[in-house]
Amino acid sequence: MIGFFKRSRRPKPPPLIPQRSRPRNERRAALPNTPVRTDGTFRRAIETGRSRLLITAAVMAFGFVAVAARLVDLAALTPPETASRPAYALSAGDLETQRATITDRNGTLVATSLLTTALAARPQRMLDPLGAARDLAALLPDTDADDLYARFTSGSPFVYVHRRVTPRLEAAILELGIPGLEFERTESRVYPHGNLMAHILGYTDVDGNGIAGIERGEDGVIRGSDEPVRLSIDLNFQHIVHSELSQAVERFEAIGGTAIVLKVDTGEVMAMVSLPDFDPNHPGAATDDQQFNRATLGVYELGSTFKIFNTAMALESGITDMDEGFDATDPIRVGRFTIRDYHARERFLTVPEIFIYSSNIGSAHMATAVGPIAQRSFMEQLGMLDRLDLELPETESPLYPSPWRPVNTMTIAYGHGLSVTPMHLASGVATMINGGIRIEPTFLARNQAPQGSRVISEDVSLDIRRLMRLNAVEGSGSQALVPGYFVGGKTGTAEKPDASGYRERALISSFVAAFPMNDPEYVVYVVLDEPQGNEDTFGYATGGWVAAPAAGAIIEQIAAVAGIQPIDENAPEIERVFAIELPDESATLASLRQ
Repeated sequence: MIGFFKRSRRPKPPPLIPQRSRPRNERRAALPNTPVRTDGTFRRAIETGRSRLLITAAVMAFGFVAVAARLVDLAALTPPETASRPAYALSAGDLETQRATITDRNGTLVATSLLTTALAARPQRMLDPLGAARDLAALLPDTDADDLYARFTSGSPFVYVHRRVTPRLEAAILELGIPGLEFERTESRVYPHGNLMAHILGYTDVDGNGIAGIERGEDGVIRGSDEPVRLSIDLNFQHIVHSELSQAVERFEAIGGTAIVLKVDTGEVMAMVSLPDFDPNHPGAATDDQQFNRATLGVYELGSTFKIFNTAMALESGITDMDEGFDATDPIRVGRFTIRDYHARERFLTVPEIFIYSSNIGSAHMATAVGPIAQRSFMEQLGMLDRLDLELPETESPLYPSPWRPVNTMTIAYGHGLSVTPMHLASGVATMINGGIRIEPTFLARNQAPQGSRVISEDVSLDIRRLMRLNAVEGSGSQALVPGYFVGGKTGTAEKPDASGYRERALISSFVAAFPMNDPEYVVYVVLDEPQGNEDTFGYATGGWVAAPAAGAIIEQIAAVAGIQPIDENAPEIERVFAIELPDESATLASLRQ
């Protein structure tokens, strides 16, 4: 029984074999679709993947940082007006131009450069040159289809079609879809005031090279300056002079004219106009006569205005004084020529009378007493024999006799036989009235007066001012008088020479004025080339009739602009200095011929 209840033992299962100890062939059979690699290979794969993830993350992080930095720059650092511009406008506006701007003495812009778009073509790439020429000519102003076609078929690999294309035209040209066209960003010189300063500023060519005027004379400065080039010109003066000279040229039917305003103590040219003129924005349309600068390039015999220099020379040399004089009773005969006075007094004339009557005879005797050698030396000191050292290339050398004979000494005394530019004369008069110091004229603003060189004494300079004032009151300059501004001046009328002598009806009529004569500030010089008399002038076309009124109108306006206060011309202290006693006959008007 005992054996009956004894628990029977189950047979033990075979021992489990650990997985790691299974043969490789059994493991492959158990997982037929699982790739199997060694431990080293697996680890390398993991490391490679981790490295790539890190690099990718770094690149993305850098990109986010760059974008964030740009956003901060635009939002916080960039001025609003710049940030609001599109990208192309920003890049174009930040480009520097090759030439500096030019301003007048007060900072008003008179010349500048603008970045523009030029249309060019490479004809070899064009599929239909004729069609392209026709389509472009229909869009572009002042463009001829036949001319374009000729240029496209000329064999040139590159041609300019139009130098200034507006954004609207650029878009329209792009819509044409013509192959071979290119747009080029270029620089264009612009003169906002057009004709007003044509002969002062000049102009540039399409490549930005100075061709005339200040643009050429100061080309190196304009190209190399980061600051505007400041001229001596006052644009307000320039407007006044241009307007009054234009009216005078038209009124007296002159073929041209010039006018200059010069600051006597610094030599600065405050205004200069030469007519006819031109628009420097379109210089190709100008004629040779329009481009000719009568103020600095034209040389003329300027007539009796030279008596200012002749009188100063005689007083400075000591051969005479204000109380002495010369015999002007008879004409002077020199060979086949005779020197006469147009309204002869036929008597002895004092120095002041010779000046206000504009006596050729008295002036010739005065110069002869000084002598040819001393006269030539005086004219040389005054700068009348040399080209002016101006910033403009359009300058000319004076024409003077060689050898310098006694007869030349006589004729030069009254403004014949020595030809100079109007700028020479204006500068010479400034020397005569500023205390006797010669200062080279300039078109660039000066902060202070240069040293200069003495030509005459202060006493003689005062005598010349007294004589010029006397001539304006008692002589031929009365039509230039402006009450309160103490104007003085001298007329000049000279016949223009030709191959056979002088042309009687072809006159250079001028008037040179200065004011205020008690303390001169400005010289005003007006010249008309071949003016014609009219009913208002009783047929006369001489300086006193046609040039003096224009000078007076200029003085009246620029004095107000300059802030010069009128004075009491009859004040005792002024009368005491400027009083000159004359014979009773001197109270009459001087010769209308002068």
